[in-house]
Amino acid sequence: MSSSGNISHLSQPCINERKSRFMKWMSKLFRGGSNRGSVNGGNPSPQFIGDGSMVLRAPVRSLDNRSRSDKEKEELDRAIALSLDEGLKKPNGYGWLPSNNKDHAKSHPDDFRPPYPSYVPSEYRVCGGCNHGIGYNSYLGFMGTFFHPECFRCHACGYPITEHEFSLSGNNSYHKSCFKELTHPKCEVCFQYIPTNATGLIEYRCHPFWSQKYCPAHEHDNTARCCSCERLESVNTRYISLGDGRSLCLECMESAIMDTGDCQPLYHSIRDYYEGMNMRLDQQIPMLLVERHALNDAVVRDKNGFHHLPETRGLCLSELLTVESVKRSRIGGGRFAGMRTQHHKLTRRCEVTAILVLYGLPRLLTGSILAHELMHAWLRLKGYRNLNPEIEEGICQVLSYMWLESEIMPGLKNMASTSSSSSGSKKGGKSRVENKLGEFFMSQIANDASPAYGAGFRAANAAVNAYGLRRTLEHIRLTGSFPL
Repeated sequence: MSSSGNISHLSQPCINERKSRFMKWMSKLFRGGSNRGSVNGGNPSPQFIGDGSMVLRAPVRSLDNRSRSDKEKEELDRAIALSLDEGLKKPNGYGWLPSNNKDHAKSHPDDFRPPYPSYVPSEYRVCGGCNHGIGYNSYLGFMGTFFHPECFRCHACGYPITEHEFSLSGNNSYHKSCFKELTHPKCEVCFQYIPTNATGLIEYRCHPFWSQKYCPAHEHDNTARCCSCERLESVNTRYISLGDGRSLCLECMESAIMDTGDCQPLYHSIRDYYEGMNMRLDQQIPMLLVERHALNDAVVRDKNGFHHLPETRGLCLSELLTVESVKRSRIGGGRFAGMRTQHHKLTRRCEVTAILVLYGLPRLLTGSILAHELMHAWLRLKGYRNLNPEIEEGICQVLSYMWLESEIMPGLKNMASTSSSSSGSKKGGKSRVENKLGEFFMSQIANDASPAYGAGFRAANAAVNAYGLRRTLEHIRLTGSFPL
């Protein structure tokens, strides 16, 4: 319909009246209901047209035929879901929700309502632990997943996590104590957690072969170290003290050779090993096991002793000396109990007067030292003169390495002597522990960092692998160097 002023086209009838008593009545009406006009679904405010007309739009009927209770319930579900989503974005990421509504009702008798967090839409009600519904019970929300309190468990021990703080690795949760047990390294000497250094980092030492982890402090607190395998003494073991500042672990003690008499079969088997490679030693060279101080004295007086390791374990002697050898030693009660010694006056019948080896070392280590020193003797008896330390010590280390290899990995080398099988330990064979020690001694030779023993061995071993031992020795005799 139209009026004398502006015209609006409406889908519902309009009411046009002059501004009179009716307008006053309408003013009173809207003054009382002004808060309802702009709400969704409410009636809009009237529009004035010109000076004396107004248009009041009739309310538009909603197209949604659902009941008011259904729509309110849907809006409540949507609001709760949004609230939960916001709660999961909090820094802690989890929260406990009360399940005892009776207590809540007692504390609020007038306005008791079930707390909203207890009502969870169906898509949030499945427990991530047991896969059962949670319903209106207490639950824990964590990383977008919900759990019954008893279903949120430690991945390590399997017990529920009830603390307010826990550790997370990947998608797995842990008690803080369980996670520390799994990831924080423990010292294998004192069995305590390895402390952090001044910068807050975990710092420890680790043996390159045995992988023994220990606190750095144990390198300076007089903790005993095995003179053979280099492992540190732990609090639940006791090493054998040899009385000269050296200690021996129980594994190395099993095959240790303690006096000269017991070492003679091993010495002769290594001479046979040389003979099996057509490197016969024509001279009978005395071999003596000696104490640490006697060996060190001999090193000082030997004119050819210009390239020895910091801890000398063997010596091919060329001087006329009187040496005190170990005749008999005893180990009792887990410690060194004493020894008997005997003086030997060495006479010079050839270029080599004796081979001296430190007593108290395991059989394989003693044998590798003998193989090394016998190569020194062979070179001198065959006229190899004035060799550089890298050449002489390098080729001697190759023979030591080859003998160890034939002992712990028989069949890999065809140059092992026919009598090497008879050079087993006193118990008739090598144990797994002894084989592991042999691998360690080979690793020591291969990874030695010294120029003469380490670099010399690697150069000599490369030459032997490329040209064979016989051709390498011949090249050394003619040129004083390894073949390239």
